[in-house]
Amino acid sequence: MRSFTKKTLAVASAAMLTLGVTACNRESSDDASGGAAGSNVTLALSTQTNPFFVQLRDGAQDKAKELGLNLNIQDASDDPATQVNQLNNAITSGAKVVIVNPTDSDAVVPAVEALNNANIPVVAVDRSANGGDVASFVASDNVAGGKQAADALAKSIGEQGEVLVLQGITGSSASRDRGKGFNEGIANYPGIKVVASQTAGFDRTQGLNVATNLLQAHPNVKAIFAENDEMALGALEALGARAGKDVMVVGFDGTSDGLKAVQDGRMVATIAQQPGELGAKAVEQAAKLAKGEEAEKEVPVEVVTVTKENVADFE
Repeated sequence: MRSFTKKTLAVASAAMLTLGVTACNRESSDDASGGAAGSNVTLALSTQTNPFFVQLRDGAQDKAKELGLNLNIQDASDDPATQVNQLNNAITSGAKVVIVNPTDSDAVVPAVEALNNANIPVVAVDRSANGGDVASFVASDNVAGGKQAADALAKSIGEQGEVLVLQGITGSSASRDRGKGFNEGIANYPGIKVVASQTAGFDRTQGLNVATNLLQAHPNVKAIFAENDEMALGALEALGARAGKDVMVVGFDGTSDGLKAVQDGRMVATIAQQPGELGAKAVEQAAKLAKGEEAEKEVPVEVVTVTKENVADFE
């Protein structure tokens, strides 16, 4: 009887020790994730056909895995109505925080307001909403990037000549801010005239088609600024052998294809964002909110002008 009691006590002690170690490990894990481990977070992307947003998604997934968050990826395929439905579904699917990369900064407002009413915090990444309460906005400084693009373009054509602008999705904060920065920057060069601006939806095929039409209407242009690399790459196709020789092209994003075009000399520059870093920082803010902490209202991520001289640092 005595030996049975000792054995039982030994087993019980071992079990208690195991539980204690498990508890310590769990507490350690919770500390590392900001107490948000196991929380459901929805990441509503505008699209996953654009390499930039694929990199953003990957950065978010890596950080969510590190912090123990359950990340639910939604893809609106650049359709505002689809995105609104996805955000409304997040309310009923148990999302504790929603990260949104708006397809349209105006169209997304009712969905953001619905999330606010449901007490689900919202983090905006790369583009923000033009209404509702966004707890944190993680983005590159698009206005500053637009000015950097203007400087790079002006330098490439000796501060003289006609230029075209390919604009992104109408209503998106990224397009608005990049365009604002570019217009402010190019105003410093009186010898440069913007002869046409037209939307190409942040899309490579649209960039090709719009650039082809604008080049026919304005055959003397010396440069093209595209508000993202996908449209810039479309413009390169439209230009063919003229790209980087007769007509200079400046893009924005620093995607792998954009960087390769800079390396090859077909694109004079791209304003490199850090999409993976954008995704990671958005998840970090979501983790704070999931824990009940206050997020940083604005989280800037640096942009850099990439030319042939420094492109090797980004590949």
